[in-house]
Amino acid sequence: MIKYNLICKKCNKSFDSWFSSSKEYEKLKKLKHLSCYNCNSLEVEKSLMSPNILNSKKEKIERIKNKKYEHVKKTIKEYQKFIKNNFKYVGENFAYEARSIHYNNKKKMKKGIYGNASLGQIKELKEEGIETEMIPWINENDN
Repeated sequence: MIKYNLICKKCNKSFDSWFSSSKEYEKLKKLKHLSCYNCNSLEVEKSLMSPNILNSKKEKIERIKNKKYEHVKKTIKEYQKFIKNNFKYVGENFAYEARSIHYNNKKKMKKGIYGNASLGQIKELKEEGIETEMIPWINENDN
């Protein structure tokens, strides 16, 4: 797609229009399918246009940050997929289930567990020698 700034020679109105290619613009012009939106004149020509460049270093930095954010988000979602496929979800009962596994040798788990716990609960589990890790979690419906 290409965007041209067009100007009407009859009423001097300027407007933008999109074309699939520069050849397409030439074809439409030759077939007299380009007209002014204001006066319907066929005397429409391309005018000078500035190239589309970044306005500032700030915009460039923002684009780089957005790319990094998307990369991090993709990586987190890959970890989440791995966890969902290889661990058992215990929801809000994470601290209870972790203690049950740790202290009850009879309770053997084929899979590890994951779920929700507060920072205080995580701290207590670690103080008891129960290995836990926190990871960021992105909900499926989050952008």
